[in-house]
Amino acid sequence: MPSGTSSGGLSIRELPSSERPRERLKHLGAQAVSTAELLAIVLGAGTGRRSALAVGQEILAAAGGSLRRLASQPVAALTALDGVGTARAVTVHAALELGRRASAEAREEGAPVRSPRDVHALFAPRLEDLPVEEFHVAVLDSQHRLERDVTVTRGILNSSLVHPREVFREAIAERAAAIILVHNHPSGDPAPSADDRAVTEQLAAAGRLLDIPVHDHVIVGRGRYMSFAEAGLL
Repeated sequence: MPSGTSSGGLSIRELPSSERPRERLKHLGAQAVSTAELLAIVLGAGTGRRSALAVGQEILAAAGGSLRRLASQPVAALTALDGVGTARAVTVHAALELGRRASAEAREEGAPVRSPRDVHALFAPRLEDLPVEEFHVAVLDSQHRLERDVTVTRGILNSSLVHPREVFREAIAERAAAIILVHNHPSGDPAPSADDRAVTEQLAAAGRLLDIPVHDHVIVGRGRYMSFAEAGLL
C-alpha cells in the first residue's frame, strides 16, 4: 500500500490536484476548506497506513467534531490516537492557540470597554475553553480603553491566592483610572461561587482605598458570562 494511503481510500498524493487540501486552500481560500482538511494541512503528512486527511478526520471525530473541545483537551489525549505523536499533537494545539489569539485581536485596538459584553468579547476567546481558572485584571485608562491585561493567578480562585497587592500593583504603575476583574469557570457555568463573591468584595474595598475603582467582575463561561455590575453585586 503506498505511503500515506488510508485503508479504504486514496492517499492525498493520489487525489486530483483540485481535491487536495493544500491546493483547495491555495485556490479557493481557507474558508472553503473543511475542518478535517485544515487539520490535514496542519499535520503535513499521513502515516504508512492512512492519509493526513484520514488522521485529521479521526482527530476531529475523537473531539465530537468540536474544535473547542479539542483545544481544551491535553496533548496526551491526541497522542493516544493512532498516528499522532507528540510533535503532531503539539503542532495541532499550537494552531488552535493561534486561532484563539487571532480571535482575541478581532476587537478594534484602542476601542473603549464600555460594557460586560465588551469584556466578554475581549477575554472569552482565550478563557472560555481553558481547563483551569485564570484570574485577569483589565487595567483601563481614563477613556475606558484597555491599557494592560494582567494575569494574576492560574488555578483555583480564592481570596488567599488573589491578594490586593498583586491585583493593584500594575494598576498603580500604569496610573489606571479603573480596573475590571475577569476570570473563567472551566465548568462552563459562570454563576459566582462564594469565593468569587469574597474576592470581589475584598478587591472592591481595596480599590476604594486606593482610588482605583473596580468597575466590574466578569466571569466567563462557555458561550455566556456573568457580570457582578449587571447583577447589582458590586
